[in-house]
Amino acid sequence: MTTAVEEQLNLSLRHANATLAYRAAVVLRDVPAGFSGTRAGDGSRSAGEILAHLGDLLDWALSMAKGKEAWQDSTPKSWSADSKRFHASLTAFDKYLSSGAELHTSTEKLFQGAVADALTHVGQIALLRRLAGAPIASENYCEAKIEVGRTGADQIASASSSA
Repeated sequence: MTTAVEEQLNLSLRHANATLAYRAAVVLRDVPAGFSGTRAGDGSRSAGEILAHLGDLLDWALSMAKGKEAWQDSTPKSWSADSKRFHASLTAFDKYLSSGAELHTSTEKLFQGAVADALTHVGQIALLRRLAGAPIASENYCEAKIEVGRTGADQIASASSSA
């Protein structure tokens, strides 16, 4: 039986996932041709490598939640395929969180590990877009239409977006 505090933590983690989905959808769509190979500098991950890593992070989070922790380092595929994989992995993780199934690690560890790392990497892709001459529009994220459970690429555009 879960307590009210555990339920609130779970809901907060699901909101963080929805926030991650929204922010990722903004930076992953409409990238210029060849963007996947963009790097900040020698020795850094390319945008495509970061995107593949995002999928790995969410797969890892789900494995931890299920009590069967597993890590993989995926080789990047196409931008479209890895974007779909990221959102599918995030959706699978959110569905597990919403299922009422037992969490085999704490919501705090899931957030501080995979989710927080993924938010950082979404920011890196946003920076790489600017470096590539394809910046994302500025937006007031407090006004974003973020909904718990909405973890796909089909995010509702914010009225506060501007080019």
